Amino acid sequence: MKVILTDQALGDLIAIGRYIQQDNPARAVTFIAELEEKCVQIGRAPQAFPLIPGREASGIRRRVYSNYLIFYRVRDNTVDVLHVLNGAMDYEPILFPDA
Repeated sequence: MKVILTDQALGDLIAIGRYIQQDNPARAVTFIAELEEKCVQIGRAPQAFPLIPGREASGIRRRVYSNYLIFYRVRDNTVDVLHVLNGAMDYEPILFPDA
């Protein structure tokens, strides 16, 4: 299944990379590559990861990798990666700003 990173997800990856780069530039590059690979892997089995508890109707699923959450939605033959956020963040206002 095709995987598309939204502009928001790409922005998240850039911000994560810049944050890690402050302490370890080499690790920033490898970690962002790992996150990107985890996003691509979702396309192989998109239903394998759970819907957000309490928000099942949104169709948004999440995959955990390290301290980060990859949020995505499946439509037709495409996986749209919506955001990649630190697991310590309150993601509800970001994913559901009108709630």
